[in-house]
Amino acid sequence: MFLCFFVIYLINHSYLPPHTPAWLFPDTVSHITKPIERGSNVSLVLDMSALGSVEPLNCGEKTPRERAAQEYLRSAGRALSRQQLRDVTLSTQALQAEFAEIPMNFVDPKDLDIPSHGTKNRYKTILPNPHSRVILKSKSSCDPFSSYINANYIRGYLGDEKAYIATQGPMINTVNDFWQMAWQEDSPLIVMITKLKEKNEKCVLYWPEKRGIYGKVEVLVNSIRDCEHYTVRTLTLKHGGQSRKVHHYWYTSWPDHKTPDSAGPLLQLMTDVEETREASGSYGPVIVHCSAGIGRTGCFIATTIGCRQLRMEGVVDVLSIICQLRADRGGMIQTGEQYEFVHHALSLYESRLSANTHQ
Repeated sequence: MFLCFFVIYLINHSYLPPHTPAWLFPDTVSHITKPIERGSNVSLVLDMSALGSVEPLNCGEKTPRERAAQEYLRSAGRALSRQQLRDVTLSTQALQAEFAEIPMNFVDPKDLDIPSHGTKNRYKTILPNPHSRVILKSKSSCDPFSSYINANYIRGYLGDEKAYIATQGPMINTVNDFWQMAWQEDSPLIVMITKLKEKNEKCVLYWPEKRGIYGKVEVLVNSIRDCEHYTVRTLTLKHGGQSRKVHHYWYTSWPDHKTPDSAGPLLQLMTDVEETREASGSYGPVIVHCSAGIGRTGCFIATTIGCRQLRMEGVVDVLSIICQLRADRGGMIQTGEQYEFVHHALSLYESRLSANTHQ
């Protein structure tokens, strides 16, 4: 018992050995407040050799690595001025190193106590973090399976709690759940960033050609607008004698297994989505999905938040944004290449802001 509290005391008072990983003590702290997530099971390694070869005791507290990972996601940040953003975008090695330090915050299956939920997951290792997961309303409160969907609420700029929903690409057996969620959450827009198939199936075709009924939700396609890199469908959703308009954006220009060569098309999509969202007058979350709901989905949401921060503050804290996303849904922004791409997208957006300012 004494050893357990001693370890926690060392963590809290910075008395760790010199070889402790640098990510435990970020140099700067973000202004964006992020609550500590409960139940994290992050796969990080904390060198405890200086305290002896002893297994940590279970004394009702989180392990040192869990506490350290949660603290990192809560407080890490590095605000970049416009010039610093331009400079860091040229430093691939620095961005890759920074990305490698961010805890993934994936969910341990044992923390998701929902029988048979695996049949509703596209990938068995990509699970919704319990504290922020979307819970479908069900007639039976004793049936957690029917209320389960692999989706998380994602905070937006300044921490507004339900700005987005990040979710996996619907499966044949989860299409009804998806439309139930869209109706339940009063979502004005859906952003899809994947083809239906890229070697393997990435997502099923979950909308109708003209009209379809999915569970208790009827979906009508009113119009289709083809843009260079994406297609926009205007939908009407009907349920219980009520109807709502929803815009569906299907972005198809993301190449297989890599990031786009140019961030321009993604910025065009983001601008279109933001304008439509504002015009809708709805405060419901924007639903964003790719296949797993963490990689391309994370890139889109991070870029959108970062662009708004640049407009409002003249600086951007990409590290803090990614930490906030991962606190809400583990694994958001899957690769170092995607982390670089977000910086490139924000740098391009910043250059356009500067050009408009000087006109």
